[in-house]
Formats: sequence, C-alpha cells, structure tokens
Amino acid sequence: MSKKIFVTDTILRDAHQSLLATRMRTEDMLPICDKLDKVGYWSLEVWGGATFDACVRFLKEDPWERLRKLRAALPNTRLQMLLRGQNLLGYRHYSDDVVKAFVAKAAVNGIDVFRIFDAMNDVRNLRVAIEAVKAAGKHAQGTIAYTTSPVHTIDAFVAQAKQMEAMGCDSVAIKDMAGLLTPFATGELVKALKAEQSLPVFIHSHDTAGLAAMCQLKAVENGADHIDTAISSFAWGTSHPGTESMVAALKGSEFDTGLDLQLLQEIGLYFYAVRKKYHQFESEFTAVDTRVQVNQVPGGMISNLANQLKEQGALNRMNEVLAEIPRVREDLGFPPLVTPTSQIVGTQAFFNVLAGERYKTITNEVKLYLQGGYGKAPGVVNEQLRRQAIGSEEVIDVRPADLLKPEMTKLRADIGNLAKSEEDVLTFAMFPDIGRKFLEDREAGTLTPEVLLPIPEAGAVASAGGEGVPTEFVIDVHGETYRVDITGVGVKAEGKRHFYLSIDGMPEEVVFEPLNEFVGGGSSKRKQASEPGHVSTTMPGNIVEVLVKEGDRVKAGQPVLITEAMKMETEVQAALAGKVTAIHVAKGDRVNPGEILIEIEG
Repeated sequence: MSKKIFVTDTILRDAHQSLLATRMRTEDMLPICDKLDKVGYWSLEVWGGATFDACVRFLKEDPWERLRKLRAALPNTRLQMLLRGQNLLGYRHYSDDVVKAFVAKAAVNGIDVFRIFDAMNDVRNLRVAIEAVKAAGKHAQGTIAYTTSPVHTIDAFVAQAKQMEAMGCDSVAIKDMAGLLTPFATGELVKALKAEQSLPVFIHSHDTAGLAAMCQLKAVENGADHIDTAISSFAWGTSHPGTESMVAALKGSEFDTGLDLQLLQEIGLYFYAVRKKYHQFESEFTAVDTRVQVNQVPGGMISNLANQLKEQGALNRMNEVLAEIPRVREDLGFPPLVTPTSQIVGTQAFFNVLAGERYKTITNEVKLYLQGGYGKAPGVVNEQLRRQAIGSEEVIDVRPADLLKPEMTKLRADIGNLAKSEEDVLTFAMFPDIGRKFLEDREAGTLTPEVLLPIPEAGAVASAGGEGVPTEFVIDVHGETYRVDITGVGVKAEGKRHFYLSIDGMPEEVVFEPLNEFVGGGSSKRKQASEPGHVSTTMPGNIVEVLVKEGDRVKAGQPVLITEAMKMETEVQAALAGKVTAIHVAKGDRVNPGEILIEIEG
C-alpha cells in the first residue's frame, strides 16, 4: 500500500537562519512565491524563530508586514511558524494574555500551522499556546526538542508526545535542531511514536553531521508522515536535506511525494543567485561537522554564534567554546540546546572561556534558569553552581508563567502612540529596546537596514586564517595589481581597530588608529581600569541599565550595571564597598573590556 509523504520546505525561515544568520530580506522572497505556491508543499515555514528578531534588529522590516505579504503571495499553501511556547519569539516567559494575543494576531495575519516547542520539553509551558492556536481554528503541532543525554530516552519522548496529544495537538514533530539523530535511532523513535499515539509524525532534522537524509528515509520507512527539507541552494550542512534530493530519492517508491522535480529545480536556481547577495553572513561553520554529536550546537545557533563571536573579536576561540558547551549543559541538567537554552548555554560557555575561569561571571539568564524560571530541568543540576548563582533564593517549582501578572495593558501604555496597531504592541513586547527603537525610527522615517556588501568576484576563497568568506578588493598601484581580502574586523579599543586581511594570499594584521583627535573623537576615550574601585567588564557589550548614581553607597558584590552581549544580560558587580564617585556610561553605550565604567572610593 502506497503512502504519500508530505513535504514542508524551510527555505523562507530555517534554511537561511541556519546558513546566513537569518538575513534574507522579504524583497528576495516575493519574486519566487508564485512558483513556490505551485509546488504542492504541505506547508512552507516562513516565520518565527529568529526571523522576527532579525527583521526588527537588522533588516528594519516590519515582521508582521512580511507575513501579510507572504500570505498574499502564497494563497494556496499553508504557512507555518515556529513558536517557542511560553517564550513566543523572545528569550523569557510571557504572561498568558501576551501569548494569547500573539497567537491570535499571528493567525489573523496568515499563519496556519504553529509548531510549538519548549526548550526544556516541559509540556506545562506549551498548554496556553496550544489552547490559543485551537481557539483561532489553526493547526497546533506539539514538538519534541530532540537531544541525547542520560535522561533523554525513547520512553520519555513518547510520554511527552502522549501528553501533547491529550492537550489537543493536531500533529507531533520531532525537532532535531542540532542534527543529533542517527538513522537507526530515528527509526526506533518514529516506530515507537506511531505505536503509542495517533497523531501524524513530522521529522525535522538538520544535516550538520551529514546524516539527516538517511534519518528521514528511516523515518518514512517506520511510519513518519511528513519531512522538512530545504531547496538545494540553501540545503545541507547546518540546514536541512535538499528538497530536490529527497523528492528524487522517494520518486517512484511507495513514499513518492508527488512534487514536480523540474519546478523545484527552477526554484533552486533562483535561490542560488539570491544566496550570493548575502555572502557577508556566510559562516565557515555551516558545512558537515560531526563534532555536533558532542557539542550539540544546533544549526540556527552555530552560524549566529560564529557571527556574534566575530563581532566580539573572538572567532579564533570558537573551538574552546564548542568544547565548553557540553560541560555547561551537564551542569544545567542536560537541557536540549534550542532557543533560548542554546543561547543561555552557549553564551555562558563563551563567558567561561573568555574569563579563563568557569562561572566567574554568570549571566542573568543562567541564574533564572537555575531558579526554575524556564521550567523544570530535564536532569539534575549542579547544586554548587545553583547556590553560587541564586544563593538562598527559593526555587520555582510551578509553571513559571503562573507567577506572571497580565502584561498587555501595561505594554500598551508603555509604548503609547508609537504603536499604530496591536501588532506593534506585540513587537515591543517581544524585544522592548530594539522594538521601541524600530517604532521610533519608523515614526521618524529613519529606518536604515544593514548594508549588503558587493558580491565578491568568482573564485574568492577564505584565507588561511579561517575567518569565513572575505570581502575582496582588487587594487591597482602604479601598474601593480594587488588582491586584498578583508577576512575579519576586531573590536575597537582606545580608538584603534585591528583588521585581518590577506594581500595576494599572504595573511596580514593591520591596526588602524586616528590621525588626529578630531578623527578619533568617535572612540570612548575611557581610561583603563587599574584599581579595585574601577568597575569594568570582561567582554564587549552594551549597557542595558545603570543601577546606581553618583553619591550612592554600595556593598561589595552589589550589582551596579547590567550589560548585554550576544543577546544575554549580565550583572556587573562592585568589587569593594564604598561610595560611587563617578559614572562614565549611560544606557545604550557600547563598552569594551578593561574600560573604567564606574569609579568607587572605598
């Protein structure tokens, strides 16, 4: 008996999140929508995950407007989004009224299928989102965040699926965000799910370890109903198996997808050209890499982590961070590495490596995690670390959102007339600082997206330094031609900036500094910390909040600043007790390691 396999294509969301740091613009999606709409996909994943953040933070696009445009351009295809349960699209739990409002507006603006997951696989954090999707008359897909650890077993995943079925889900997805599935493990898990619950089973696997296509074949052989793929020009590596490849592999078999291979190939050629536009966001960490079986960093996270490390001037320490990630994960009780826990674990690992001492600095998100603010940890957490992080504070053992008061009324008041719609209020809710800035710039008509660098000439390759795809220049000097590839830019400090480049293939490091005080006026001019009363930070970041004012008396260990780096917040504490005599920063300032930010006189 034949069984048609249904296909969801991730080209408009997860594929470019995994390979290009989520930078594809709506203008490059719309021209191909007519052909995408004719393929006959079960659904197209177009929204959610990091796309909302990237639209507002980098592209200066209204993510709601993107959704409306895609809905109009794809009238015959289900549109799908990834929703982080009680976290929605942000990095914290939102109150139930925000979750309900967000789901309702996403449904009205065009989403048909909501893939709902929780980073901890704590089903309590899925309930309200599932109920909201069902109330909107849309498809609720309960999701297993797949991972491996001593506490993650087939029995545990099956139990979770049965709980999600009881909650009213319409289907269940295995979300293998890091590419940890192996073919035979996939077959066993799918077979168990099909035997123990009645919902259709979707398989979503990143090809980071080069195994995803084999995993999908084993999944369909054991009863899976749907597979997630990506058009070939955005496939494989940290993305997904190629759509054309899987369609060809299943063609003529009992699992034939029925999709038109020639039409898919035309779409692939379109995106082959589009990908070149975004070369500056290509990461060297998007090819096949079996180290993921150890470090477990998911596809969408690894390219963003590489991009953020490059911005911090620390890309050369990527291997150290990848080695530290599983150690941090074990300390936290083996959470699956998916947003936001992937960012929480990854950023803490980076802090540990950068400081040269584990947990010298603990991010606020790790503290909240250890307190139970994200839900129940899958395994046992390191109690010594928990005491170090939260002291004697009480651990939360209820659904975290049960402790949150309704927020929508306050959010509407806080954003005021900048919000022209309920969607604007929800944008502000997801990302208060960048959301407000986006709405202010829109009001002033000053929205300025990132600049896309010119496409390099054919044949440009990464330098031996491994800093990713370079920006290439060909320079003629007195009849001599030189090829210059800029492969990395260091963090500016004391008015100087290091550029890493190669000239005719020879790696060089160049330091640029101002020729005079006028040129150098853009630097911070802060002095370097040299005394215990000089408060500084250990890594580049932005000031989120100044917690003290001049004249305040502070205790040793008291938080005086909150900084943000790599989307995670960290408290900066006073090293000694005394009086605050000077403050050299304000909210929003960019700061660098070692600079005096606050002065305390003991």
